[in-house]
This record gives sequence, structure tokens and C-alpha cells, in this order.
Amino acid sequence: MFSAYSELQSIYAQLYRLGHVESILAWDRSAMMPPGGSRARTAAEAEFRRLIHGLRRQPRLAGLISQAEDEPLDALQRANLREIRRDWLEASALPESLIAASAQATAQCEHAWRDQRPANDWPGFMENFGEVLRLAREEALRLSDRTGLAPYDALIERYEPGMRMDVLDRMFDGLQGWLPDMVTAAMAMQERAPAIAPAGPFPLAAQRELCRALAGTLGFDFNAGRLDESAHPFTGGVPEDVRITVRYREDDFLQALNGTLHECGHGRYAQGLPREWLEQPLGRPRSFAIHESQSLFVEMQIGRSRAFAGVLAPMLGAHFGDRAGFDVDNLYRLMTRVAPGPIRVAADELSYPAHIILRYEIERDLIGGEIEAGDIPALWDEKMMRLLGVDTRGDFRDGCMQDIHWAKGAFGYFPSYALGAMYAAQWFVSLRRDLEGPEECIANGRLKPIFDWLQAQIWSQASRWETLELVRRVSGNELDPSHLKAHLGARYLGWGGH
Repeated sequence: MFSAYSELQSIYAQLYRLGHVESILAWDRSAMMPPGGSRARTAAEAEFRRLIHGLRRQPRLAGLISQAEDEPLDALQRANLREIRRDWLEASALPESLIAASAQATAQCEHAWRDQRPANDWPGFMENFGEVLRLAREEALRLSDRTGLAPYDALIERYEPGMRMDVLDRMFDGLQGWLPDMVTAAMAMQERAPAIAPAGPFPLAAQRELCRALAGTLGFDFNAGRLDESAHPFTGGVPEDVRITVRYREDDFLQALNGTLHECGHGRYAQGLPREWLEQPLGRPRSFAIHESQSLFVEMQIGRSRAFAGVLAPMLGAHFGDRAGFDVDNLYRLMTRVAPGPIRVAADELSYPAHIILRYEIERDLIGGEIEAGDIPALWDEKMMRLLGVDTRGDFRDGCMQDIHWAKGAFGYFPSYALGAMYAAQWFVSLRRDLEGPEECIANGRLKPIFDWLQAQIWSQASRWETLELVRRVSGNELDPSHLKAHLGARYLGWGGH
């Protein structure tokens, strides 16, 4: 007997397998592909994306979705149908020609960015970026027409369903109300007990071994994943084959160490998604902010805690030898040192949200047409100085060209980082409620009970619930930014006796 829902399942299983191939192509382009392969790979990825998009927006899906709504489905099937409908609505709003053009423009811009950024070549970047922005605006307008949302809200919907600019404006305005004073106060406190920076160099081979050992400590499954190197750290692949990357500097071991913590958080989430749902939208991560909450939970809540410094200290000695500054107290001071700087991925935990606010305000106004691409450098410099007190004039490399996101056309993504930090702080409050002594587990390097909690509460749920419902189920409340403020105040100003 024909079932519309079963037909939809078959179509989305096919899409998942094609997406598997697409994700490995993207990983290879960023991590392994020689420069000479760029042009051919760009064309191949554009063609592949066009093929996938054509399957996602085929006209018969509308009828199948409508028929499936009247079929006797259980709760999980209803949730999967909800996610199928969301995916189809987005895909059907965008013609294949636009998807192919966007894929080619972003691949070209991203590949050129890898050389243009170190050369501080903003004019060269603009030659490709103008087309990326034009196409992103067209996508936003088409999605807006289909959903009734404002153009930038329609892009946010791709990454964080249900989130809107008015909520972000309110949350980020609140952050700006207390964050600068907390940064100033923390820096003043830390002047009384400065951290010693261990002297390099830190051989890259030893760093690679350290990061692999750290990933193992965090439970990353190397039978279903890899740790590699790229210009910009990322997590790609699929849950059965997770690809994480970091980047190394011989004079700074913390960059790769923190990158490994962060990307392993993403990787553990991906590897923990329920296998029985993987080929369906129901089995996808709930949202990008929830994904970021997992990376930030591992990197910040666990990785930069005083308890985890005790785990890291002997690992550093084993890989680099005994050096001044590798003791636990100094390592903790080093990992929690507040020093506002220009680079987002190197930012301390406390000043990091300011980097996101800056990018959010710029891309919101870019998509809204209130500013143009040529306005970015001046706005970047002004906001950097206002929010962080950092002068970036003339420094495009470590200023407005530092991230890969805009080159990839990922407008609407950046808010996920700040939202992820808020979720992560709220998760740890819930973890303390449900698990006795999580700090002791961290100090002993016994992380399994913590990851088991994440598995039960978040990973195993995938996209079964809308984001707000998932948050209520895990924490009992809606997203509450006060948890982030309390966490940062406890860690950096000693609030609450921490």
C-alpha cells in the first residue's frame, strides 16, 4: 500500500547519502586539495549542489507532504515531517540556477581568500565578495517572500529556526550593558596575578600528538572520524565519518589546544546523534546555536575550568617537556587571561561575545541594504574600538577578512556563537542539578558521566523538538542570558565563591 510518508523517507535517505559525498568534497577542498584543483573542484561542487537542490525542491514533494499530513503517523514521524516541510519550504523558494551560482561564487571567493587574507588584500577580496553578497541578498529576498520574514530573519531561520532580530537585538543590547565593565574589572584583577607565558617554540609534531591525545581524552571516536589541519578550524563530514580540523602555530600551543577542545565538542555531538534517525531530517543537529553550545560547553565550561587545567598540565609536560608556566595555577591563569584583541578565534572567553555583536550588526545591515560591502572596513574599525578598544585600521588580515564565513556566504550564522555560549552556561547549571560533583569528574579526567548526560539530554534528541522546547526540556526554562553573566562573573570576578 502506497504511503506518502514512506516515499518522503526514501527521498530524504537519498539526499542524506548525496550530502555525505558533498560534505567530504568540502572537507577535502579545505584540508587536502592542492591549489591547482581549485577551478575544477569549484565547478564540480557547484554542479553537485545544483543536483541536490533539485531533488530538495522537486514539485511532487509538495503533494507528498500534504498527503503525509493526513496519514496516521506517530510522534517521531510527525516531527520528521515537520522538518521535511521546513527543508522543502526553504529549497522551493530558491531556483537551481541561484544555488549553482552561489556555490560557484562562494567556492571561488573562499579559495581566493586563503591567499588574500595573509596578503592583507582587501581590494582583491572585494572582486569576489561583491558577487557573493549580491547572491546572498537575492536568496534572502526570495526566502523572505516565501516565509513572510524580514530578509535577514529569513537567513537566521536557516541556522537558528525561530530566532529573530528583535530577540537578538534585545539580548545583545543587554550584553553590551554589562560586558565592557566586566572585562575592565577582570583585567584589573588579573594584573595582580599575571600569567607566565611558557616559552616556545612548541614543535608542530608534538602539538599534533598532543591534540590527538586530547581528542582521545574527550572521547572523540577516531574509528568514525579524523583530526586534520586547515586554514580555518572547522568540523565537517557526517556522523559516521566526522572530520575535525585545527591550525597550528609553533609559538603558540594554546591556539591548537583550544581549537581541539572546540571542534571535539562539535564532533562529539555529531557522533552522538541517533543512528536510527541519521538519514532523515529528524536526525540532524537541532540548530547551529545548539551545535555551538556543545563546542563551547567542551571548550569553555570544561576545557577552561580550573579543574581541567589539572588534567592538561601533565599532558603538556609529556609532549613538550618541563617548562616554566606549565604548573596548574599558571596554566589556569593563562587559559582565562582576559586580553581583548582583534582575532575572534583567539579571543578570551569574556571578550568573545563582543566579536559576535560586531559581526552581527554588520551583516544584519549588509543584508538589509543599509550598508554596502565597501563600508565594512570603516564600520569594523569603529565597532572594534567601541566594543573592545582595539585599533584595526589598515589591518584587513586580522580585521574584517579574518573569518571564512562571509566568503562562504554564511550570513546569519554568527549569532549562533553568542547564543551557543548562553546555552552552554545554561546546560552546566542543569548538569549541576542532575549530576553530583561535575567539577570533581572533570578534575579526575573522568568525563564520561558528563558526556553521558549530554548524550541523554541533547545529542539523542537531535531535531525531535523545536529549539525552545528542547531548552525547556533540558533546563526547565527558556534561554536565559543571566546564566552566562553568572558563569563569567564567577570565573573572572569570583562571584559566588568560585
